[in-house]
Amino acid sequence: MEYTLHIAGLTRQLPLCPIHQDLYIGAFIMFGDIELTERCAEKLLELAPAYDVMITAESKGIPLICSMTRLGGKNRYVLARKSIKLYMRDVIKYEVKSITTSASQVLYLDGADAAYLKGKRVLVVDDVVSTGASLRALETLVEQAGGQVVGRMAALAEGDAIGRSDITVLANLPLFHGDGTPIVPHA
Repeated sequence: MEYTLHIAGLTRQLPLCPIHQDLYIGAFIMFGDIELTERCAEKLLELAPAYDVMITAESKGIPLICSMTRLGGKNRYVLARKSIKLYMRDVIKYEVKSITTSASQVLYLDGADAAYLKGKRVLVVDDVVSTGASLRALETLVEQAGGQVVGRMAALAEGDAIGRSDITVLANLPLFHGDGTPIVPHA
């Protein structure tokens, strides 16, 4: 089963993947699709508020934020990691539960990145927002670091995020029943 997605002037076929017996998601993967990544980055930047730096969570948002940073004329973005790396010092962390992972995850921010965020206007970026849990985790890390979240952006809004006015997205992606039919949100 597949879903035809129209985004940023492009069309992509997304395979439907099971989360539960009667809940499927469209697999939106930017890795390796340079045209899709660049086009989404361009379109999001056209809609972005004034900012100093962007942050995303490891790993699916990395291609998008990298392109947005380059196209926006910046030289640095911040990455919240899913594990502590040897180089990280004075780490701050926040636990998050995402629709695409079976267990809770912890996002970690290196102390040097936290210091960089202090006093800055920060744009939170992700590839897909569904429950909003990852965005909330990133916002909490930014606030703990002393930064100010000035916007939330994603290529797609999925599930609970469809219709949220506090997130700028390029397109909506429904959730799906096991037979591949879209789940229509209740009004």
